[in-house]
Amino acid sequence: MSLVRFDDVSLEFGEHILLRDAFMQISPGERVCLIGRNGAGKTSLLRLITGELEPERGSIQFQSGIGISQLGQSLPHELHLTAGEFIAGGLAGVRKLVDDYQRLSKLEQDRNSLRELESLQRQIDARGGWNIEQQVETILSDLAIPIDIRLEHLSGGWRRRVALGRALVSQPDLLLLDEPTNHLDLETISWLEDRVFNWPGAILFITHDRAFLQRLATRIIEIDRRQLHSWDCDYRSYLRRKEQALHAEKEEESRFDKKLAEEEIWIRQGIKARRTRNEGRVRALQTLREQYNARVKRDRGAHISIDEAEESGRKVVRMRNVSYAYDNKPVIQSLTLNVLRGDRIGLVGNNGVGKSTLLRLMIGELAPQQGSLKQGANLEIAYFDQLRKDLDPDKSVADAVGDGRDYISINGKERHVIGYLRGFLFSAKRAMMPVRALSGGERNRVILARLFTRPSNLLVLDEPTNDLDVETLEVLEERLIEYAGTLIIVSHDREFLDNVVTSILVFEDDGQVHRYPGGYSEWLARGRSLATAEKLDGPSTADSAGHSAPGRSQPARKLSYRHQRELDTLPAEIEAIEAAVTHLEATCSEADFYLQPYEVTSLVLNELAQAKQQIEERTARWLELEDMRKELEGS
Repeated sequence: MSLVRFDDVSLEFGEHILLRDAFMQISPGERVCLIGRNGAGKTSLLRLITGELEPERGSIQFQSGIGISQLGQSLPHELHLTAGEFIAGGLAGVRKLVDDYQRLSKLEQDRNSLRELESLQRQIDARGGWNIEQQVETILSDLAIPIDIRLEHLSGGWRRRVALGRALVSQPDLLLLDEPTNHLDLETISWLEDRVFNWPGAILFITHDRAFLQRLATRIIEIDRRQLHSWDCDYRSYLRRKEQALHAEKEEESRFDKKLAEEEIWIRQGIKARRTRNEGRVRALQTLREQYNARVKRDRGAHISIDEAEESGRKVVRMRNVSYAYDNKPVIQSLTLNVLRGDRIGLVGNNGVGKSTLLRLMIGELAPQQGSLKQGANLEIAYFDQLRKDLDPDKSVADAVGDGRDYISINGKERHVIGYLRGFLFSAKRAMMPVRALSGGERNRVILARLFTRPSNLLVLDEPTNDLDVETLEVLEERLIEYAGTLIIVSHDREFLDNVVTSILVFEDDGQVHRYPGGYSEWLARGRSLATAEKLDGPSTADSAGHSAPGRSQPARKLSYRHQRELDTLPAEIEAIEAAVTHLEATCSEADFYLQPYEVTSLVLNELAQAKQQIEERTARWLELEDMRKELEGS
């Protein structure tokens, strides 16, 4: 019997249809990856399973007594709790089962209550609910985390481990993972991958990390044109089979369109032909027209262009015995490096070891404390991370990319900014939205679109793949492979590195940065180890902003618990209000809306105005708190 089953499920937000009459089921022990474009409805589908959303139509059936837990995208924000207290929170449902059992066992029993007691006992036994404290201790021991350490003293990677511990401690039948590798370093990704691979229950996960996907998924469910399509294979097999299916679909549509065109010509023949025409053929033509109108066309694929400058000099960057430290703690030590025109270099290392510091040295944002560094002639640098910081949330997407111009120049050709943005999967309507209304993946696409309008012969990308859907990621890879200039990339995406770079600089556990030919997989085969900066008492080296990271002896300055919680909840509030605005605007656009009495229309219009005002107020508050957080962490 399946754990979860969707039957003819439809989900809509105003005019935006995510699912229509969709079917899906998940069986015990499966590891299912949910894929689809950004905005296709992947996270919304998880919310249907957790009960946060209800379908417009159809039904969702669950196995009786099923246990479900989720590891969300965000890190834990209850920083005042100990690791033990936070993980124990994952057993709230099990505690309720025990409480229900104890309450019911004190009552006079009949046949029905005995059956209920038996059911409760089975569920408690399955989840180890009679020994809750022991379960928490077992998880913490497995994670190698002290029970009494507070979350505020843990680095991001360790807090992710604690969050997974909370999701696992109840021994759920179904574990939901939403982009679990986002912003994690290679060491933590490897640890998480092993844990998920060995988990005995069923798992439904969303990820853009193709190496993670390839190793873990036993089946793939794709959201495509409002439907759920199941592919009973791994990711690489899915890619082959999907390409074959699209080719067959294209041929079938071509045959259909040809037949429809022939029938349309027939129906428009002269008077004589119409006198003798076959009424059955007329009805068949009507059916063909209906089928054509019901066809949901595939969205246009991504198409990325990069404006390339004239060639740089042969020597791009030359470093001789360069050293850099924060608070007397070395980050770069006696590094000698030559970067030549056309090099394609990946920077590999765990969080906090100094990758961003090395990038900033190479592009001239930082000066070496020891040694010498020279840049080559005729360098035109495009730096991804700088644009991330400079992105104005109040500008529209088109203005942010075109700097207020309607046309932009790419490799000597003028292109309308809206047409250019279509290649980055922005519709004309979406291109006019303010940046603050976009998802994380959409913001990354805006930054890339803006970056690639700038002529460059040295392209520097610091974690460009975060939050991108797989389709956009693959198109970005193809374009970077074609890029004629010099490329330097920081990324934790193992397959991205393997596909794009030809050599890597690795921060290894001997405290040195070593260069190797090939990509990440070739380095991994050497059996070497990465330097580790994230420890239980907090990061121990410099962060990307250039400040020494705090340890337990010097706690990090952070937002208060109340402010951090407010910051974490505001995006969801804004998203909910935006959905309401979309619905109200659709209501106002109906043909007979303004034919209604004034007292009816005014209520809707006032509600719409108030909702828009709430979005402005909450967005301003979010920006205020985000600036406050950055100021505290940078101080």
